[in-house]
Amino acid sequence: MYPPRSRNRQSKKRSSKKKRRTVWAWFNVVLLLMITGLLAYSFMDDKDKESSAPPAVVAEPSPSPEASATAAAPTEEAPAAEATASPEPTPEATPEATPVPVETAEPVSTPARADDVAATDEPQGPTAGNAGGQLSGLPENFSGGTVKLNFAGDIIFSGKVGELLQKKGYDYSYSALDGMFKKDDLTVVNLETPITTGGVGAANKQFVFKGAPEALDALKSAGVDAVNLANNHTLDQGEEGLLDTLKHLSKRGIPYVGAGSNSKEAYSAQYFERQGIKIALLGFTRVMPVIEWKAEAGKPGLASVYDSAEALKAIAAAKKQADLVVVVVHWGKERMEQYDQTQQTLGHSFIDAGADLVMGGHPHVLQGIEPYKGKWIAYSTGNFIFTRSTLPATWETAVFQAECSKKGQCSLKLSPMDAELGQPVPMNEADGQLLLHKVESLSSGLVKIGNDGTVVQSAR
Repeated sequence: MYPPRSRNRQSKKRSSKKKRRTVWAWFNVVLLLMITGLLAYSFMDDKDKESSAPPAVVAEPSPSPEASATAAAPTEEAPAAEATASPEPTPEATPEATPVPVETAEPVSTPARADDVAATDEPQGPTAGNAGGQLSGLPENFSGGTVKLNFAGDIIFSGKVGELLQKKGYDYSYSALDGMFKKDDLTVVNLETPITTGGVGAANKQFVFKGAPEALDALKSAGVDAVNLANNHTLDQGEEGLLDTLKHLSKRGIPYVGAGSNSKEAYSAQYFERQGIKIALLGFTRVMPVIEWKAEAGKPGLASVYDSAEALKAIAAAKKQADLVVVVVHWGKERMEQYDQTQQTLGHSFIDAGADLVMGGHPHVLQGIEPYKGKWIAYSTGNFIFTRSTLPATWETAVFQAECSKKGQCSLKLSPMDAELGQPVPMNEADGQLLLHKVESLSSGLVKIGNDGTVVQSAR
């Protein structure tokens, strides 16, 4: 016998309600999952923004930005392969040995932008980037005495560069500069090649440089007045190669900074009297393959700033004896166009200690410029006399030209160059303008660069 129709209808109704409840329950579950996912994404996004935030500007940096780094130094980053048939940039490329102790890698942070100044301790408005509220550069319509300084990037006389210059002559490297280094009061470059006919190539490095002493004759004839030796190649041929380098430079009357037969010499300033203005020049490095490259009391080596206390003391001492203190520093990460928080903190500490101008190098590409307390920090001057890698950014460089007063106030101007193989060549007008705009963009909104290369502090 079949059940009554009413019972069938009730059964269907109950079944329909059960299905609706089931559908509604699943709908709520899906909705909750979506809400949870959105909240999680929002939280992760906030964390990402927090981790990529600009580095806080340190008003009073510690004498040692990273004291723990004194225990170990970073491994060297190998140069990018050359665009020419042979990728090695040196005549003596040694295989990688057992890894040396390395420094813990730091995340690269974007330096503070002018638009973000409100979130920092820096003053807002026209003086953004200067904790002391000062505009960088010479005062408008300044009429006092000044000195003119030129700074260029990394120079090597090794590998394909060395081979080319042996054929064309070492003066080939400067033949397109129209004597610009003879028209100033002081020219400084970073000599990234030990100058020696002896020495033993470092076993713990992939790229090992070695340059001929004759290269220094053309260097001096071109108008180069001093060299920085504080870098990650000066001891490529060991202590013997370093001492030979010091000997060959001294024989030709070319002052050097950043290295020495002991720590006192390495950290000492060189002094120059120009136009009635006394200039102190110092060199430091924060890039070494092993910490043993650091100069000690009775040991040849480099002026290291993994612990910057000794360097800051040297800067302060130089400021008491000179009108103008210039620091040349090797730092940062190779082929990275954006300077990082470590560079920024260290650069600020140099100026806080008494430096009037800070010129950086090592990344092999140009980096931005920052005004700080009325002073300039140029984070990387790029290559100058170097090989040609496959990365076009390493082909772009500039001569950084400063004009400074007795009170340590400096104007800054860039002269764009193409870093051809072993020879810097002035850029054509169109490429030069593109390069100036690029450096301005890498300066995080803190500066404006005119069509003539003049750098001024950005005013909002």
